[in-house]
Amino acid sequence: MTDGSREKNRERLAALAGGPAAHESPAHRLERDAALLGRLLTAADSHQHSDGQVPDVTADDVGAALTLFEDMRVALDHLETQMVIEARRRGMDWRQIAHCQGLNSSQAASQRYQRLMTRLEEIRQGVR
Repeated sequence: MTDGSREKNRERLAALAGGPAAHESPAHRLERDAALLGRLLTAADSHQHSDGQVPDVTADDVGAALTLFEDMRVALDHLETQMVIEARRRGMDWRQIAHCQGLNSSQAASQRYQRLMTRLEEIRQGVR
C-alpha cells in the first residue's frame, strides 16, 4: 500500500473518531493510531445491532484500520531501537537491558537489537 493511501486511511479513521490527522513524531503517530483503533473497536462494541452489524462503522473503516498495523510495527521497532541506544548511552549493559525487556540473556537482547536494526535498514532501503 502506498504512503498516500495509508495517510488517506488515517484521515478516514480520524474523521470517524472526530479529530484531524496531524503530522507528528513517530511516538505521537503511534499513540494516535492506537487511540483510533481503540475508538473504532469501542464504537463497534457499543453500537452493534442484533444482526452483528455496526451502523456507524463500515467495512471501509475496518479495512482502513487494518492498514495501520504495519506502520505501527515499524514505529514500535524504531522507538525500541532508540530506547536501547539510550540505555547503552547511559551505561546499561546488555544483561540489564535483557532483564528490562523480559529476555533471558544479554545475548538475546543484543540479537533482538540487531534484528530490529536490520529490519529498519531494509525498510529504509526499500527491501521490505
